[in-house]
Amino acid sequence: MIALRKTAAAFGAELVSLGPTQAPGPRELTLAVAAAGICGSDIHAYEWTAGYEFMTAAMPVTIGHEFSGIVEMVGEEVSDFRAGDRITCWPTKTCGKCHACEAGRPQDCGNRSIIGLHCDGGFAERVTVPASNCRRIPDGLDLEIAALTEPLSIAVNAVDVADVVPGDRTVVLGPGPIGLGIAWVAANRGADVLLAGFNDTVRLSLAREMGIPHLADLAEISLVDAVAEAFGQPADRVIEATGVAQSVADGLAVLRSSGTLVTAGIHSSPLRLDLTRFVREKKQIRAAHDTTSKALEEAIQLLAENSKALSCLITHRRPLSQAIEAFELARSRRAVKVLLLPGVLNDQINGEKA
Repeated sequence: MIALRKTAAAFGAELVSLGPTQAPGPRELTLAVAAAGICGSDIHAYEWTAGYEFMTAAMPVTIGHEFSGIVEMVGEEVSDFRAGDRITCWPTKTCGKCHACEAGRPQDCGNRSIIGLHCDGGFAERVTVPASNCRRIPDGLDLEIAALTEPLSIAVNAVDVADVVPGDRTVVLGPGPIGLGIAWVAANRGADVLLAGFNDTVRLSLAREMGIPHLADLAEISLVDAVAEAFGQPADRVIEATGVAQSVADGLAVLRSSGTLVTAGIHSSPLRLDLTRFVREKKQIRAAHDTTSKALEEAIQLLAENSKALSCLITHRRPLSQAIEAFELARSRRAVKVLLLPGVLNDQINGEKA
């Protein structure tokens, strides 16, 4: 089979041919991958951004952690799944033994690892994963759309961490796939949402199609002015999904006293913060990373009930054989979510939209 692998601690990845898939071990499933989305983390790994050095020990490793598929082989001691089941995967592998795991907080496991970063992931024709990480998807949910489950669950978790409630004036910074998801989830919960980007014409146009009420291109208007135009007063909540540390400071500047800012981006530079002002204004900063089992289940339900609205996040589909070209597309601002279709080779692209 073919797979896209990170083979060296440097820019890029390599499309390689691997031998036959081994049978799954105890408590594991082997899936035929239907679709796998290119995530910002995958791009960081591809570009070899600072902070991804931990991957070196796992190389060569097949990347990709947003995927859906069909169960092909079932390992011993698995009773909840059988061949033919349609599933998606929570890519966080946990130890099951630490205090966080025993307390029902697997997302906080101190020994966790990520499928597609620490071990082989979904940019391949087949992938073997722990059965405990798998979730069934409804029969009516298209497998390609189901590949959005993990990133949408990240968005659901960020909105959960922000404690967004109906009527909250909510600013979302960054109209990438996660930011768009956050904005949609917050609006779906009844928040009044402003989504801001910078020279993001394509993505902001998509946000308009998704029904996000307020949009701002910060190349044309300041965030302060955009918030004033949208709400007439400071924001109750700000959720940052840019990966640019300055965005956190900018977000704090438009947040009301005692308001909450959640940072969900991965940043390669530190934040400069006026702590005295921060304390006097009683503002809160929280971090949202990964997801939770509850958010994962909610994401599956949202996708099943809102397939048409959320499927527009998928702007491009490419066969796995064109993975390098797909990554270059994903790195540009011409795409939102790029899917790799391992079962469709060469130019046979199923349902191509772009």
